[in-house]
Amino acid sequence: MTEKQIRLLAVVATVASICMYVSYVFQIQNNLAGNKGSPIQPLCAAINCTLWVVYGLFKKDRDWPIAIANAPGVVLGIITCVTSL
Repeated sequence: MTEKQIRLLAVVATVASICMYVSYVFQIQNNLAGNKGSPIQPLCAAINCTLWVVYGLFKKDRDWPIAIANAPGVVLGIITCVTSL
């Protein structure tokens, strides 16, 4: 793949990842309405995303798409987990 194709792939993958984690908003709404879901999956997602954000920010050549794509998963995963308890 060319560098331009790799960059496009990074943008598309980042947007797809953010969309996936934003979908937690609907589960949070359900949790707050009394229709509780399981806290395990969002907790695991939050831990996974935290590891990827740290990786993206602390490697020698920062990997911004990885860090940005996973940042919403940290916050929304934790909120989803807490509201499902």
